[in-house]
Parts: sequence; structure tokens; C-alpha cells
Amino acid sequence: MTQKAGERIMAKTFLRIEDRKGKASYTFWENLMKQLCPDVIVESKKNNSELVKAVRTLRNDENRYIIVFDNSFDNLQVVMEQKRLKKYVNEKKNVFLLDIICFEYILLEFQELIEWIYAPEDEFLEKRAGTVAARHKLVKALQDDKFNYKGICEIVEYDKNIEEHNIEQLSAKLLFDLTRNTGFEVSKGVLGECWIKSCCEWNERQEDDICGLDHNRLSVFEKMKRIYDGNSLRLQFLKVGLEVVA
Repeated sequence: MTQKAGERIMAKTFLRIEDRKGKASYTFWENLMKQLCPDVIVESKKNNSELVKAVRTLRNDENRYIIVFDNSFDNLQVVMEQKRLKKYVNEKKNVFLLDIICFEYILLEFQELIEWIYAPEDEFLEKRAGTVAARHKLVKALQDDKFNYKGICEIVEYDKNIEEHNIEQLSAKLLFDLTRNTGFEVSKGVLGECWIKSCCEWNERQEDDICGLDHNRLSVFEKMKRIYDGNSLRLQFLKVGLEVVA
């Protein structure tokens, strides 16, 4: 369509992320925006270096750009890339940075996580008690701005190779171990259907599959809204001026 002289172009808002289409992270952000911020356009830049490069070349136009860059604070390569990114963001008036550790940590810190994925009588609660305890200690430490999580005994007991892992790797491992073999299973490549569908539209559900939402079923919009309300996303959205639908 050809723009007419004097015609005002409607400003758009873009959410740019570093993960490729089809990955669990992209699927999460795409569905979260679809439900809560339907006018926001999600764009993949394939990796963090390409995301930084894309920000560097952005112009100060009418559009707004929200950047999701994983803040893996104990990964030197990521820290260096983020330093470059912040420089470019600060040079532009229409670019804003979400302070997010990683997509996995967003779900890991969600305050209703354990209550959603396990029914009260679920045997996984006992079998995975050590993992549940490690998750609780990690989230509590980071919420209290205590970043030396590798010295926490529950985490050391859970991950014998903790010294070889950074915060993003630990978050991904914890989330997978908590959610595996449930409709909420999360790996790098797959986001469980129960995160992005209304209860209960899980196609592979078996008769003995139960979760904490069995007696309190939610629509996909209600799920996304409660995830948003139940972790640091709400504060981050407010900081960058992202408004969610009521």
C-alpha cells in the first residue's frame, strides 16, 4: 500500500527476542503477547549476537522496540554482549530493555508453579522433593539479590556439577526436572501444551494424568495473566510501558 502525502503512519510495538521460531522461549513469548498484549509484534533475531546487531542498526522512528535479552549474569560472553546492548539501547529513545534472566527462570519463579504442575496427592511431590527445595532456595536467593547461589546446600545437593553451570543452565535444568512427564514439560525445544492451551486441551493426556488445575480449570488467557501477575514480569512490563489487557 502506498503512503499518501501527509498521512500519519501508525506506530507499532515490537518485542524482539534472541530465540529462534519453534523454540520453547519463542512459543512462550508469542503466546503471552497474543493473550496479554495482542498488538505487540514478536520478532526472532535467532541469537543474542544478532539481537545486539539489530538494536545497533535501529533508527529513532515512530515504532517502539522492547528487547528481551537473557541476563545470564555469570556467563562472561553474555555479560559482554549485554554491555554492548545497553550502550546501544541508551543511545535510542524508542528502545527499551526487559531485565529478564531467561525465559526458564520466568516460569521457575512463578509463585504457583508447584501448585499447577502437581496435584496435592501427586507422587512426584515426594520423588522430586529435592528439586522442589532447590528451586525454592534459588528463587528466594535471587529475589533477595543474593547471587552467590552456588553455595546453597540444597542446590549443591541437587546439581553435583553446579560449578560447571551458569544461572541460565541451572534454571533450564531445574524447570525440566520439575515438569518432565507432565503436560507442563519444558525443554529448550518444547513448551508443554498446558502452558499455552486452556484446561484441559492437552492432546496426549492419559487417564491417570492429573495436575493442580484439575479442579480449578483455567482458560489460556487466565493462565497467562496469572503467570504475569505471579513473577517479576509485571514490574518489568511497567518499567518499559507495556500495558496488558484487563
